[in-house]
Amino acid sequence: MSSRGKVYCNENDQPIRMIGTTRDISERKQTQQQIYEQAALLDIATDAIFVRDFQAQIVFWNQGAERIYGWERQEVLGKNPKDIFYDSTSHEQEIIPLKTVVTSGSWEGELCKHTQSNRLIIVQSRWTLMLDTDGQPKSILTVDTDITKNKQREEQSLRAQRMESIGTLAGGIAHDINNILTPILASAQLLKSSRLSEEKDKDRRQQMLTIIENNAKHGAELVKQLLSFAKGVEGKQTIVQINDLISDIIYLVSQTFSKSITFSKHIHPKLWTVLADKTQLHQVLINLVVNAADAMPDGGCLSVSTENLYLDEEMIQINHHATVGNYIVITVRDTGTGMSPEILERIFEPFFTTKDFGKGTGLGLSTVLGIIKSHKGFINVESQIGLGSVFQIFLPSVNQEVSPLESDHQEISQGQGELILVVDDEAHIREVTTTILEAYNYQTLTAKNGVEAINTYSQYQDRIRVVLMDIMMPGMNGNSAICKLKEINPQVLIIACSGCNIENMLEPNNESQVTAILSKPYTNEELLAKLNFVLK
Repeated sequence: MSSRGKVYCNENDQPIRMIGTTRDISERKQTQQQIYEQAALLDIATDAIFVRDFQAQIVFWNQGAERIYGWERQEVLGKNPKDIFYDSTSHEQEIIPLKTVVTSGSWEGELCKHTQSNRLIIVQSRWTLMLDTDGQPKSILTVDTDITKNKQREEQSLRAQRMESIGTLAGGIAHDINNILTPILASAQLLKSSRLSEEKDKDRRQQMLTIIENNAKHGAELVKQLLSFAKGVEGKQTIVQINDLISDIIYLVSQTFSKSITFSKHIHPKLWTVLADKTQLHQVLINLVVNAADAMPDGGCLSVSTENLYLDEEMIQINHHATVGNYIVITVRDTGTGMSPEILERIFEPFFTTKDFGKGTGLGLSTVLGIIKSHKGFINVESQIGLGSVFQIFLPSVNQEVSPLESDHQEISQGQGELILVVDDEAHIREVTTTILEAYNYQTLTAKNGVEAINTYSQYQDRIRVVLMDIMMPGMNGNSAICKLKEINPQVLIIACSGCNIENMLEPNNESQVTAILSKPYTNEELLAKLNFVLK
């Protein structure tokens, strides 16, 4: 209880009466105590919890947020979350969450944020729209859980499983590479010999040159797919057309698996797209087709098909992992040995395998399930002993189109006499590249390592328009040479080249310093198109 009053006195200052009021404040005290207790609970929480108002200012910041992000409460109150969590290239992450929480009241997903020490972490973020007493939007409550270590462990597990799949493919790939090299070697030796007359066998000579070119492209594509799969792309989700991915995989496995297995694909011509990590889906499909092939040691039929499907309320009762909406369905079907009900119940358990010792870790299907769940999808499996197995993957679709690929047969741009510095430690690459450039009206200078490149550029920097720089070289490598060239001329145009995954070979401060990237092996068209792009 709270009391207050006023005393009235007579002319001799003697109290004659008092008027007072008494107010029950127990309810307010109780509310204040409740708020205090709730705030204390929020501070105990290990998650980062903060509130922003609709002026984009942080108005609450708990101790969990201090521990995870490093800023103390007084450092962030009144600041815009975009200014503390993101740089200029990553702040767009919040566009979709903000739109979603305002329209639907909540959002949940993964975000990459910077801490006070500029360390990049991955958080599972949950946003809730807070309303005032009139039911109007007042603020947004955010709860962030640091899942960086979990994601790193997950990536290590995925990498181990990819290596297992590559081991399965290795024998077939070696056989395929030898098949690619044989006609190249034989054709080149025959062209060098005097067995073919230039006039009489002109068509045959042209045919052999075409065989060499096609087989080289075939081998380059096979190596490129293998490198991409082995490394993986961590957490980058893009709009993916699954039909393209399936075509690549069917081509890869048909070249590497036993010839006793017949492959077929039945793809929907207007399949919807999905928002996905392309490398992870590649891993899922490779795993399923490898398992299907292993189930057919004496040969059989393996088919992959796709279709569009709308799941309604009735259908999600059967598939309790699903939600109403549009899905794409990928079906992998084999005519192998099949599985018993007992094995079927356990196939997604980590480390469970029916393969002989040393032939499998048992991580394959558990990894597949984890990837599909992370894409908000689900899997159905049917199998019978002696009749084979059917795996169906359901992934939610998005209403976006994939940009069409440009045609390989584009008009080749001629040079205008520009001087190009070609830097590569392989003499044959320098020789062929300069021959191509000079045939298309460019001038060339060459260097076999970073030191020579620096000296040559210093001497001719007023004339050199572009530097074509190999990254892997003995002595001063490409990364060091790029830094030195930038010191000489910050505006120098550089095309970085490598036969490995070049994005991972460039040092972080060099990624923004190169004008373009060119992967080896490159065709004449790719080399000239890249030069034309840089010189525009």
